[in-house]
Amino acid sequence: MKIPRDMEKTSRFTRRLAIALGATLVATALGGVQAAAAQDPGKDTPTQAIEQTGPVPGGFASWKELLATQEQLVRAADRISAAAQEPGADGYAGIIAAPENHELRLYWKGNTPKAVNALLGELRNEVAVNVLPARHSARELARETARITRKATDAITSVAPQPDGSGLVVTGPNSLSARSALGDVKVPVTVEVGVRPALATRWDDSPPWWGGGAWRNTSGGGCSTGFAVSHAGVTKMLSAGHCGAVGNTATDPTGQVIGNISEDDNGRDVLLINARSAGRVFNNAIGNTASEFNNPVIGTFGSYVGLWVCTSGAYSGTNCSIQVQQTGVSINVGYWIIDTVRAEQSAHTNAVGQGDSGGSVEVINSANTSQVYAAGVNTAIDTSTAVPCTGYVTSGRTCAWRMYYTPWSNAVASFPGISIVLG
Repeated sequence: MKIPRDMEKTSRFTRRLAIALGATLVATALGGVQAAAAQDPGKDTPTQAIEQTGPVPGGFASWKELLATQEQLVRAADRISAAAQEPGADGYAGIIAAPENHELRLYWKGNTPKAVNALLGELRNEVAVNVLPARHSARELARETARITRKATDAITSVAPQPDGSGLVVTGPNSLSARSALGDVKVPVTVEVGVRPALATRWDDSPPWWGGGAWRNTSGGGCSTGFAVSHAGVTKMLSAGHCGAVGNTATDPTGQVIGNISEDDNGRDVLLINARSAGRVFNNAIGNTASEFNNPVIGTFGSYVGLWVCTSGAYSGTNCSIQVQQTGVSINVGYWIIDTVRAEQSAHTNAVGQGDSGGSVEVINSANTSQVYAAGVNTAIDTSTAVPCTGYVTSGRTCAWRMYYTPWSNAVASFPGISIVLG
């Protein structure tokens, strides 16, 4: 979802953010700052709650109530997912977090091991966990996904495991060519046609840099910043891997240097910019970019089918009511990006668009809706679900209600030792 440089020039905001550092920040030779020293700046953007709009699913009285139930389910899902990595847990197939039904659905091939049963007994004191049989394990489906993507052509645009372990979902321009490209597939496959993943104020930020702002690189084009992180002892900015390459210099739209790109993993679509960054993200009232504010980041959040998230990109602004439909998705954008998350805006309005790549995917804290968790960064849009763009730039680009993001777990896998910078 990288946007051409000339498109950025269609909108330029003159607001300058004042800088008032609360502490002395010492730069290192790598261009970042020591993580322990990072402080939030005294910028002129206020902090306020993110108010989600639209009908609340599941009969909840408010989005806040839904988010509280979701947090309980995800905490339980995280513990089950960790247990599924242990020896003897090969039968794990997937998890669906269903806050609308107040339950967690765990799919398992064969019998659940004793250690998992003990954990489930403990978790059921807090949340409802329903264990259901699975035809295939997650590891079996992952092996088959890897085999398909190694030999696949453009006839296949994405491959994703069914969260219930029943098989794979493969997308392509048409069913016949997609099935022909599969070869001797060893698991059931559902083919979905027409899906076309494409790589898809905030506009004048200043150090320490926040997520959700606009940036461009020395090779041209514009993207959005994601989250402040700490890596190798210095603060950096997380964004989308396809937005640049190691050695490129990242600047904001006014030309102010953010820093050089120091690490890049296109296979998981994550990169790191050496930057003096802080643990806050830009947001705005839904549908009102004039009401711009910021929110502190208080941690990270796992991604599961059923999760409700918001996105924050420099071009589309803040959009919510976006629900995860698939995890572990491999998408073909001319090369393969693995382990992404497919999500859809429930009312089929704009989720993200071109220029929002690398922008924040966040989960609102139910206990304090002025705080957010980091779930991942924007990667791609499905151009077959194009809708009118919203936000700061509403013309001359493509937006969509179906989107893909790279989860926080991809950053952890690509950059060992990475941690989120808290606000």
